[in-house]
Amino acid sequence: MLETTITRAWLRRGPLACALWPVSLLFGALGSLRRALYRSHILKSQRLPVPVVVVGNIFIGGTGKTPLTIWLVQALREAGMRPGVISRGHGSADRSPRAVSASSTPQQVGDEPLLIFQHGGCPVMVGRDRAGAGRALLAAHPEVDVLVTDDGLQHYALQRDVEIVLFDGRGVGNGWLLPAGPLREPPRRRRDVTVINAAEIAPALVATVAPGKGLVVQMRLAGGVAERLLDRREQLPLAQLANNNQRIVAAAGIGNPQRFFSMLRGAGLRFDELALPDHHDFLDQPFAALDTDVILITEKDAVKCAQIEYLKDDPRLWVVPVSAQIDSALAQQIVEKCRGRSTA
Repeated sequence: MLETTITRAWLRRGPLACALWPVSLLFGALGSLRRALYRSHILKSQRLPVPVVVVGNIFIGGTGKTPLTIWLVQALREAGMRPGVISRGHGSADRSPRAVSASSTPQQVGDEPLLIFQHGGCPVMVGRDRAGAGRALLAAHPEVDVLVTDDGLQHYALQRDVEIVLFDGRGVGNGWLLPAGPLREPPRRRRDVTVINAAEIAPALVATVAPGKGLVVQMRLAGGVAERLLDRREQLPLAQLANNNQRIVAAAGIGNPQRFFSMLRGAGLRFDELALPDHHDFLDQPFAALDTDVILITEKDAVKCAQIEYLKDDPRLWVVPVSAQIDSALAQQIVEKCRGRSTA
């Protein structure tokens, strides 16, 4: 698969990456020019009347932004703030702002915003124009006093008060920009906080992802139970599932499937892997030919599977929810910074 070949090439400076390196120089130059145009106000950016916190990454693909966003809005609410979330809405065909509701589908608003709405307990608005989505959310929910932008780090048309850059155990890969490497921007780009989604953080990893960039916080993803997709109230501890001697397949259509597989192995499970493309739509029926007793899937994939007729009643499908574990001091710092901002 071409996607897998390129992803592997991004982790080392091999022949393919070296061949693409000259193009990455052009990509970097264009990115630098774009940022300079925003800094000089030649390209206009908009400020919203409430603080904006951006959660994003420079490593292309999934690093764990959705669990971090859910954790953050819950922490902000516990601190007495009233957060809302804006997101582009991957796969949404509608360019105008659209509110996420209980009846929304992944095709309408994207899988990640729908998951954030289900677990975040706050208003969520999607739209390609983040500033427009923010204004629409504030108009519909005037009580909201802080906006969290899911995956809007490179959307400089919207001004922000706090930037959180998220990495996982892959660090910066081979350290090169697209298309020779996995980076949208150089590792030295400014930010307020660096969050590393990894079970263990080595000093060398910190040095590469946050070279002299201040606060670094560790995030761990934890999951201890599986919930049957057919009825999410039916739960089974992963430790018990590991001792059932059943045939298990673990499937993941996320940016870094190995992170999901590693978590399951840490719980003592033995299984066959089925890595799917990020934001996979499941219309190709990837489970139809599997001869297995249990199929473990991520919550992000479950959002889509639950709305597909031939999958939602498949008794083999079990969802493994995960939650982010982060030092609460991170939320306190973000709250202080937001409350210190003068309103527009």
